[in-house]
Amino acid sequence: MLLVVGLGNPGRQYEETRHNVGFAVADALARAAGADAWREKFSALVARGRLGPTELVLLKPQTFMNLSGQSVQPAAAFFKVSAPSLLVVHDELDLPFGELRLKQGGGHAGHNGLRSIIERMGTPDFGRLRVGIGRPPPGFRGDVASYVLARFDAAERATVEGVCASAVAALEAVAASGFAAAMNRINARPRPPRAAGRKDEGGGAGGAPGAAGVKAGGGAGGKGGAGGKASGGGGTAAGA
Repeated sequence: MLLVVGLGNPGRQYEETRHNVGFAVADALARAAGADAWREKFSALVARGRLGPTELVLLKPQTFMNLSGQSVQPAAAFFKVSAPSLLVVHDELDLPFGELRLKQGGGHAGHNGLRSIIERMGTPDFGRLRVGIGRPPPGFRGDVASYVLARFDAAERATVEGVCASAVAALEAVAASGFAAAMNRINARPRPPRAAGRKDEGGGAGGAPGAAGVKAGGGAGGKGGAGGKASGGGGTAAGA
């Protein structure tokens, strides 16, 4: 069994935002896996399907980002899933838009959703599918929090469906051949083309409380706080 968790924030105001790309990938995977209808359990939306011979449980925590572990740990315990069979899909500021990377274990790099899951699971040794959203482009008016909580721009919207399809293909590879083989294959792929008109990797400044709780920072390994602040390096952060 594989437990795939797509991270995001609940509520209509967060739909189709960069911060909720984990939810979008989970929805695409549910369709590909012929999953049953989403239902409420574990403070989450849960669906079950199958990828080839692999039984699949999909989870979209409804706790807000910084409390994601409160949903993931009870689900993992119920389905008797250990860390090697847990895979978390999350947005990644430090990858250009559309780029995918599989990663096994590691720290939270300032991402409060990962931080919460690590704390509640008692281990960082689960898989991650990092979905690049890029950093705010030059001239972006606002801080990193407002950037991740904003909806994709027009150029990104034209390609985000394809990004989700590529993410589903990566997850199918994990189910078919195991995490290590899939990671070697997916991470070796050439970078995808940038969305038309998109200039990546500008800097964001400042911090804001709320559903993102992102505070711009330098590299990975910054510290985030539940309820409103996180360092920008490795990701995005929290919900209220």
